[in-house]
Amino acid sequence: MAGILSVPLWSSLVGLELRSPPHRTLTAGPPMIWQKVAGNWVLLPRHPIAVIHFLGGAFIGGAPQTTYQRFLESLCEQGYAIITTSFDTVVDHFGVVDDIAAKFAAVQTELHATSRLKRFLPVYGLGHSMGCKLHLMLGSLYKIERAGNILISFNNERAEQAIPFSEFLSPDAPLVFRPSPNETQRLVQEHYQVRRNLLVKFSNDSLDQTPKLASLLEQRFPGMVVVQRLSGNHLTPMGPDLNWKAGENFTPFDAVGQWIRQGVYRELRQLESTVVRWLDPLRVS
Repeated sequence: MAGILSVPLWSSLVGLELRSPPHRTLTAGPPMIWQKVAGNWVLLPRHPIAVIHFLGGAFIGGAPQTTYQRFLESLCEQGYAIITTSFDTVVDHFGVVDDIAAKFAAVQTELHATSRLKRFLPVYGLGHSMGCKLHLMLGSLYKIERAGNILISFNNERAEQAIPFSEFLSPDAPLVFRPSPNETQRLVQEHYQVRRNLLVKFSNDSLDQTPKLASLLEQRFPGMVVVQRLSGNHLTPMGPDLNWKAGENFTPFDAVGQWIRQGVYRELRQLESTVVRWLDPLRVS
C-alpha cells in the first residue's frame, strides 16, 4: 500500500510471531476463541455486558489479537466483548480512521444480524499509543456512540519521535503524519465528542504525552477526565503470557526469569484492574 513506512514490523523486533492466537480456556465456561468478522478480530464472552473497541500502536496495531492477547483476553474474562480493528501504519491517518470506522460499522452489523451480540450495549474505545490518536480522531470526525474512551500512553509526536525503533526506518520514507500534532490538537479541542475519558500514563515511558492530552480534555469536558499513573513502560499493555519453567536444578537464570515474569504480570494486572474499575466502579472485586 502506498504510504506504508518501510520498516520491519515492530513485532518482529520484540520477537513476536503474528499468527492467529491460540484458544485459551476461561476459569469457568467455554474456550476463548478469536474470530475474524468483517475484517476485525472479535472475542466474545458468554454474556457480554459492554463492547470494547481496541486499537493498538504503530505497526503492532496490524495484529492486536496477538500482540495484546493477554491484556484483551483478561478484559473479556470480565464480561466485555472485544472488537479489535487492525490497520496499516501509513502517514495518512485520515484514511486509516475512515477504514477503521467502516470496518467497525460492518462488524457491528454482522454481529447484531447473527445474534452474536445484543444491540444497544455500551461501547467503549480503548487505544494504546497511536491507537489513542485514532480514537480521538474517530470521536472528532464521526458521530459515534461511545460511553467513554480509555487512552493508554497517548503519543502525538511526529513519526520519527512517536515510533520506537525509528532508527530502522528507510531514509526515503515519508515521516509526516496527517494530521500533524498541531492539527490533531485543534481537531480534538474543537470537535471531540466523547465526554468520559480514562487516561493512563506509565512511570517509565519517554514517548508518553498524556499530561498534554489531559489538559486539553479537561478544558473541553471539565471534571470528566480521570488520569491514572501506573508502574510500567510503553510496552506494558503488550505483556505476554510468560511461561517460565525452572529447570531441574534452579539456577540464577531461573531466578532472573521468574523475577521478570513477576514484574511483567504485576504491572499488567495493575493496568487490567485499573481499566475494569473505571469501566464499572460499582463492581465488587
